[in-house]
Amino acid sequence: MNEIAMKTAQARLLVVGDVMLDRYWFGDVSRISPEAPVPVVRVERREERLGGAANVARNAVALGAQTALLGVVGQDEAGDAVQKLLADLNIKGFLNRDAANPTIIKLRVIGRQQQLLRIDFENPPGDEVLRDKLTQFNMLLPEYDVIVLSDYAKGSLVDVAHMIDAARALKKTILVDPKGDDFKRYKGATILTPNKSELRHVVGQWKGEEDLTTRAQNLRAELGLEALLLTRSEEGMSLYTAQDVVHIPTVAREVYDVSGAGDTVIATLATMLGAGVPLGDAVAIANRAGGIVVGKLGTATVTREELFG
Repeated sequence: MNEIAMKTAQARLLVVGDVMLDRYWFGDVSRISPEAPVPVVRVERREERLGGAANVARNAVALGAQTALLGVVGQDEAGDAVQKLLADLNIKGFLNRDAANPTIIKLRVIGRQQQLLRIDFENPPGDEVLRDKLTQFNMLLPEYDVIVLSDYAKGSLVDVAHMIDAARALKKTILVDPKGDDFKRYKGATILTPNKSELRHVVGQWKGEEDLTTRAQNLRAELGLEALLLTRSEEGMSLYTAQDVVHIPTVAREVYDVSGAGDTVIATLATMLGAGVPLGDAVAIANRAGGIVVGKLGTATVTREELFG
């Protein structure tokens, strides 16, 4: 294992955001339902994985980073399952339990290694539990070097501007995976990692590479970011800084499932920066990790062995 891989244990990450439980029901499909033109899946196996911000934490710990997760789950069986999965992976779980709202669940039905259906169970968390979460964030902040804000627009990051201000005051590295059509609430973060669709919602449709660069750089300057990292699927990534624009081609061998690929990218980038890797090199490694994880089914992780050999 190379020198960078060994340094990942030095990274101390606090992941904050929308915590979810991903459930997978795997089964055999051999007939069409007589009730409606849909396949009948006979479920043979069930699996639970950490999702949303919890999947970011899962990816970071798979790379060796010291990782904590702050978020909200329900006072229910699914919340207990999230807590157990975190403990099993040695992720420090700081979960605020919301008795009024259930844990966010994404249930995927898989037949013949293809996703046939996804069912979402979700409600935004209550105001009281969000206040408790912000208080806990301020208490935890001094213990971590890199803060990852994983926004899935489920309501857990309504105080994101306050979090960024507090983290910036302590000179923390702040990475944000953004959502929505207004990125002003992320002002002052270190790096934003939108995909093409997310960026288009904010800056509009670009007419070519030069136009894209202008729009991306204007947004980066407006928000006071050190960098904006655009993930571009089969086109790889583009890194926009005040000094340069760097395009990194994709390294995906075969795209099987893009679920959670953004989680892998931001977790890898955060881990590398926490390990002291320069930004350009960290982005190249994160791009490689994204190329590996899209070859796996469902929300998955990349290990140090896969990444570094």
